[in-house]
Amino acid sequence: MSRMTREQALGKLGAGVSADIDACQAILALLARQFDAALRHRSAELAELAEQLAPLLDAMEQRRVQRVSLVRALCGSSADMATLIASLGAPQREALSAAWQSLEQLVLECKRLNVRNSALLTEQFSIMQRVLHGEETLYEAR
Repeated sequence: MSRMTREQALGKLGAGVSADIDACQAILALLARQFDAALRHRSAELAELAEQLAPLLDAMEQRRVQRVSLVRALCGSSADMATLIASLGAPQREALSAAWQSLEQLVLECKRLNVRNSALLTEQFSIMQRVLHGEETLYEAR
């Protein structure tokens, strides 16, 4: 950050949070489509959706790494977003705090839908395994 001013770093950080909010909204839409495709056993669509999700998730991870680096450069090696937000003046603090809270809620919703979708796909896989290979414990003595 030596070549970047504090205001430039804060601008980059805010832009990254905004980009992550947009990415989360796109991810939510893709996760809804993924659930629908899983329910209808559309494997080609599931593969296509996975290809669309991967770059969004990769870009979010890159922005997260950049965000951690910027926050630490601005506020110290153990600082987090709460520390940075608390260090800002009122208008900037309120705007970044609201954006950060929005992003946190969107991420939680993405995680919730991802767990739901994973559970459905796992259950479908388990059922297909039993149909194709039979119950392993069908004739076990009890």
